[in-house]
Amino acid sequence: MPRRREIDDMAPEKGTLFIVATPIGNPEDISPRALSVLKSVDLIAAEDTRVAGRFLKGHGIDTPLVSFFEHNEIRKMEGLLEHLGAGASIAVISDAGTPLISDPGYRLVRAAQERGIKVVPVPGPSAVMAALSVAGLPTDRFLFAGFPPRKAGKLERELRELSELPYTLVFFESPHRLMKTLEAMRDPFGGRTVVLCRELTKPYEEILRGTPGALISALAGRKIRGEVTLIVEGKGKQKPGKKKPGP
Repeated sequence: MPRRREIDDMAPEKGTLFIVATPIGNPEDISPRALSVLKSVDLIAAEDTRVAGRFLKGHGIDTPLVSFFEHNEIRKMEGLLEHLGAGASIAVISDAGTPLISDPGYRLVRAAQERGIKVVPVPGPSAVMAALSVAGLPTDRFLFAGFPPRKAGKLERELRELSELPYTLVFFESPHRLMKTLEAMRDPFGGRTVVLCRELTKPYEEILRGTPGALISALAGRKIRGEVTLIVEGKGKQKPGKKKPGP
């Protein structure tokens, strides 16, 4: 039986783009492979270099950082591709979780692949999968809908369209917009179950279940903090006669 190679010996190939998942809250959720890649690459492209810097410092990693976020993605992309083409290895990370999930980066991945540059996923934490795993709703088919629209009219139209789908729905939402989104869900989602997952894997993790109206009542008067993932029951998943419309 061949000797198992030590993780630190697994240096990444040159000219490779790594998409590396980082913890969504609990710092212990980083994988040994992810740490090895982050230590060994030539450059890390991070959504927020301040957040990334604190995380990397905590793990004794001093790999150079460059900012790579929604508003500079196009401008920074060509430079990253040039580094990759010259043989450099680069890791892309987000502030938390798996990159490219409601984060910039897919254009970089597509352009790298078109140029024949190897793209490697380093999987790990994901708020989507973590929330689905504890929601108690069907996961054989689900739709990730990202962040709901901000404008009221567009929000109502999108929620009504999504309410007709037979899939479990997954949304991200900011804490200061949560109540508005739950209010908009009252009518199209009726008495369906909504699971609110807040601050997953962190000390103040909270998971609440109920109709949109019930959740609004439960959260009334509270100052909501932290990242929120909403899991919503799909059309036709509830048994007739078992639930009443929410308040």
